[in-house]
Amino acid sequence: MTVHFPLPRRVVLGLTTVLAALSASVAPAEDIRPTLNLYGSTGTIDLPSGESQPDGMLTASSARFGPVSRNTLTFQLTPRLSASFRYQGVRDWNAVVGSAFDTYFDRNFDLRYQVTREGRVMPAVSVGLQDFIGTGLFSAEYVAATKTLGPHLKVTAGLGWGRLGTYGGIGSPFGDRPPVDVGEGGQVNTNQFFRGPAAPFASLEYRIDDRWTVKAEYSSDDYTIESGRRRTFDRASPFNVGLEYAVHETMRVGAYYMYGSELGLAAQFFINPGQRPTGGIRGGAPDPVEVRPAREADPEAWSPDWVTQEGIAPILIGNINRRLEKDGIVVEAIGYTGTTAQVRIRNDRNDSEAQAVGRVARVMTAIMPASVEVFEIVPVVRGMPVAKVTLRRSDLERLEFAPGAAEAIRDRAAIGDAGAPAENLAFDPARYPRFQWNLAPFLRTRLFDPENPIRADLGLRLGASYDLAPGLVVAGSVSKRLTGNLRNSRQGESALPRVRTDGVRYDREGDPALDTLTLAYYRRLAPEVYGRVTAGYLERMFGGVSTEVLWAPSSGPLALGVEVNYARKRDFDLGLGFQDYDVVTGSASAYYSFGGERSFLAQVDVGRYLAGDYGATISLDRQFENGWSVGAFATFTDVSFEDFGEGSFDKGIKLQIPVNWFLGTPTRQVSSAVIRPLTRDGGARLNVDGRLYGTVRDYGQQGFDEQWGRFWR
Repeated sequence: MTVHFPLPRRVVLGLTTVLAALSASVAPAEDIRPTLNLYGSTGTIDLPSGESQPDGMLTASSARFGPVSRNTLTFQLTPRLSASFRYQGVRDWNAVVGSAFDTYFDRNFDLRYQVTREGRVMPAVSVGLQDFIGTGLFSAEYVAATKTLGPHLKVTAGLGWGRLGTYGGIGSPFGDRPPVDVGEGGQVNTNQFFRGPAAPFASLEYRIDDRWTVKAEYSSDDYTIESGRRRTFDRASPFNVGLEYAVHETMRVGAYYMYGSELGLAAQFFINPGQRPTGGIRGGAPDPVEVRPAREADPEAWSPDWVTQEGIAPILIGNINRRLEKDGIVVEAIGYTGTTAQVRIRNDRNDSEAQAVGRVARVMTAIMPASVEVFEIVPVVRGMPVAKVTLRRSDLERLEFAPGAAEAIRDRAAIGDAGAPAENLAFDPARYPRFQWNLAPFLRTRLFDPENPIRADLGLRLGASYDLAPGLVVAGSVSKRLTGNLRNSRQGESALPRVRTDGVRYDREGDPALDTLTLAYYRRLAPEVYGRVTAGYLERMFGGVSTEVLWAPSSGPLALGVEVNYARKRDFDLGLGFQDYDVVTGSASAYYSFGGERSFLAQVDVGRYLAGDYGATISLDRQFENGWSVGAFATFTDVSFEDFGEGSFDKGIKLQIPVNWFLGTPTRQVSSAVIRPLTRDGGARLNVDGRLYGTVRDYGQQGFDEQWGRFWR
């Protein structure tokens, strides 16, 4: 039996009166970082608040109460806009009502926008959509306002619709709410937004000290499905109370007594990708700038006659490389006149190109003859010169220890296209051919299987690459599973050619596996134009030939590319054989980078996908200067929602994490992950290593500018 409390309006009115009385004299406490609710978004216990997390904050949470479990990833995309992805389960779903699921799992997406920030008078006000794209079984909309009342107390009052309008309602101010049309799921039910009964909610948050926080709230969620039709728990009260403890600035835990009958537990994790790990990135100290003697004091040292010295190029290359070895930077070639020196460098370790350029420039001040005034530093990636940074030696000598040295040297530096090869350009013959290999563990996952939401295989992967010449690379990898349960995954139904949904068969039969084996050729085709051809076993499920051309001007935010692929499906045993399914795929792509520091990358790909469907993929990524990237994508093709199947269209979340963020030592390695609510065949794209935009993006003016503060480090 549900117990109804007749005072919700009085509670809300009382809180509102107190808030109004105190808000005129109490300013927000900036040092109190907002906490999360059990939905994994900013809030109190089971309710939202009007606050936002700090810009760029990435949070992960896991919460349980009674039969309900929630695992959520939330990202503060902008200072005001946040997005959440949640995997929610309800145990004992079929205890009373017949169902195919003992535990019902559902995938939810949320959006929240902060309309106003908290001020001396105004509260922080946010508008949110909960589970706005999915089945809609947990959907809600809300307006929440939060005010800080002194250094310890926060008060929230709000109005909710959908699930948050099911208890203590005050009517339907914007009309009736139509029933949920689940269909295949994954569709936006805009006709439901802010419709149906609305109900008030309220909460209090009291910070005892820097670690302990007490919370209490009045909830407007009646849990009609769970405690009503499904009877998974008894909602006996609208009140929740809880106690949270900050284990660390990056972690909170909490315990709660909820709805008069249930115990709740939660763990919350906070990561700001824009910040360096504690202690920063540990690396060797840079060489100092060595100042030339005055021309009058040593005129012979300033003579340009050194350019006529036989064998001077290998001497200079060898001297520079010995000084740069500790930094993981290699000079591949050098060109020179009496007053200008150009070096082509390969940065194998530093995650910041600006930092690598700064270290090369300082070494050049020690090695190059005094007559050389102009330094041209040309980064080379996959054998392609991708940019040119031009510096004056006298600026380096004068500005190393000047106030605002990084900004000062940037004002005097020129960054542009690599341009034509320098005079007397000589390559180091010791750089090619080059063989590299590594042996490392791998973790392959498959998420959201209703029978087992987390499946994974752990194993070892041996990878190798052989650079035959600049831009010409043979690479491959083999893997062996050691343990795991991916092979026990279920194979979903599909009305399309199985280009991804039979991935479980590759997991079952492909062990050990030839993951990839390719021959790739990269070339700078023209100023700011790059090309790639890759042939072989391109990925685990397909082989073939992939070609790409990219126009990426160094001075602008826009890049355009075209890719054409011939792909043939590989045998399930992941050996050398192929199946009889083949397809021509490809896309025209536009990339637009904007936002300055902590920039955004918008990308649109239009073309043909692996199942033969035509459509477009839209993605948006928040990119941080330290290598972190958090984004989302959605693909819409000419495949109908019904033929696509559950989920209606392909969508997901992308994460890229620099390994040095965890290790605290310089490395260019990154760990990438794509989180898809479902793996279907529609909108599937070929996975080819070394696509051009990701290869060259960091070498434009914007890429250097985002990291230029590390030039002198």
